[in-house]
Amino acid sequence: MNAQELDITGMTCDACAGHVSKALLSVPGVQAAEVSYPQRTARGSGAATLDPGRLAAAVRAAGYGVTPKAGAPGATRTEAITSSPHGPNTVSHARADGSTLRIAVVGSGGGAMAAALKAAELGATVTLIERGFIGGTCVNVGCVPSKILIRAAHIAHLRRESPFDAGLSATPAVVNRPRLLAQQQGRVEELRHVKYEGILAGIPAISVVHGEARFKDEYSLAVTLTTGGERLVPFDRCLIATGASASIPPVPGLTDTPYWTSTEALASDRIPPRLAVIGSSVVAVELAQAFARLGSQVTVLARRTLFFREDPAIGEAVTDAFRAEGITVLTHTQALRVSFNNDEFILVTNRGEVRADKLLVATGRTPNTRSLHLDAIGVTLDARGAIVIDGHLRTSAPNIYAAGDCTDRPQFVYVAASAGTRAAINMTGGDAELDLTTMPAVVFTDPQVATVGLTDAEAHVRNIETDSRTLPLDAVPRALVNFDTRGFIKVVAEAGTGRLLGVHIVAPEAGEVIQAAALAIRARMTVHDLADQLFPYLTMVEGLKLAAQTFTKDVSQLSCCAG
Repeated sequence: MNAQELDITGMTCDACAGHVSKALLSVPGVQAAEVSYPQRTARGSGAATLDPGRLAAAVRAAGYGVTPKAGAPGATRTEAITSSPHGPNTVSHARADGSTLRIAVVGSGGGAMAAALKAAELGATVTLIERGFIGGTCVNVGCVPSKILIRAAHIAHLRRESPFDAGLSATPAVVNRPRLLAQQQGRVEELRHVKYEGILAGIPAISVVHGEARFKDEYSLAVTLTTGGERLVPFDRCLIATGASASIPPVPGLTDTPYWTSTEALASDRIPPRLAVIGSSVVAVELAQAFARLGSQVTVLARRTLFFREDPAIGEAVTDAFRAEGITVLTHTQALRVSFNNDEFILVTNRGEVRADKLLVATGRTPNTRSLHLDAIGVTLDARGAIVIDGHLRTSAPNIYAAGDCTDRPQFVYVAASAGTRAAINMTGGDAELDLTTMPAVVFTDPQVATVGLTDAEAHVRNIETDSRTLPLDAVPRALVNFDTRGFIKVVAEAGTGRLLGVHIVAPEAGEVIQAAALAIRARMTVHDLADQLFPYLTMVEGLKLAAQTFTKDVSQLSCCAG
């Protein structure tokens, strides 16, 4: 029998020893495992020579630290733990032969960058592989250009009409889309260089490889280089952060037309006279309103309702706001066939025919995982093709981690970045978990939509009884003085205790309010705690206090700034 002995850290009881034993026995070739909690040691045995790297990876996947015992065969394959100046949840690693831990990162967006920077900070050598533009979706074709377009559209809207038109003359804007696009892309290129390319160039521990990666085995990637040829990238740990791409529904005729995804819409140098939008969630509604405010006649086709996964009041409020601006919202409408003739899109739906000059398809995003050859290394995917990860960002393959839109976690860049940082900590031997229980989300329509925590329906699924209150914005002094009372603030609390469970806001500045609610939920505050806090007057966030006060009093009977 061949044996490999390991020193184990992180065990706190005999049950931990059982977990380590189970992890070792899961490694192909291991026939027996002996683990001692008091001595902090483990021994894996098998008929063939055992790879200590695989044994160590399996133990780490179970949540424990590991090093080969001094003098053990193959000890140079795994890492020896050293102390770290970076806090209790991080440890720096060097391989036993004195070389540094090698980490490969596939992708260069928010999750990939956060992981690469943290891993380099912790002493690892990082190879970052990117097949397209450095920076990923957010800075290049997502968050940054879309928010610039939305802001420009907001300014155009205010110049055309505002609550103060009686005293301030309106002057409709002349939209010069080519110049707006140049301004937009200039800022995109600036941020990509300053926040991504420039940072990477200044860190010697990170090398960038331009090309498309696929897994050759559990410890190496084959990269088809952009400049031609192929390069092998070996690693001890790998993070997959390849993002997602627009998902295209199987509508007959659609793929034979020059439809837009959000990428093409944001890069267009013209505002179409008529725009049809298929979709009803974040990207669809944000761009629909932006193009409408810049001059398009917009029709939105929603298969159900707007924001059908959220509290129903949210979709109703946004639909009302859109229709008030002249945007046509067709709920419970599905495109049955699409054609393009004489520079015109023709959409046949279950509610009649829709014609448009341009068609934007915004029906969600599909994880970029198909070309990675993940089946070769045993990485589990869900039905959407997303990588299944645990709370420590580990995949089903012991030394492979994943973060961002290619995983089964929510597709937000700040979630990706947080995941990337934590993955780097864990890849270098630490113990960091991604907690999404108080994850805020914002939709940049006008009014904005912002949510955190549970809805009533979600709480009831968890067998939690709720007590909820909805405060209309005409009860919020800031909204009154803005002459804009569209929307509401809804607070979901646990019945009996009053513990905050969720907050759901539709308001012009909802995104600036929601983090206060997230912190309150994180602190396990009750509505009574929230109602008793000091909030500055006149601010929109004061609406949180007023909404909390509605659980015990009629706020319409309070003076403007009553405590």
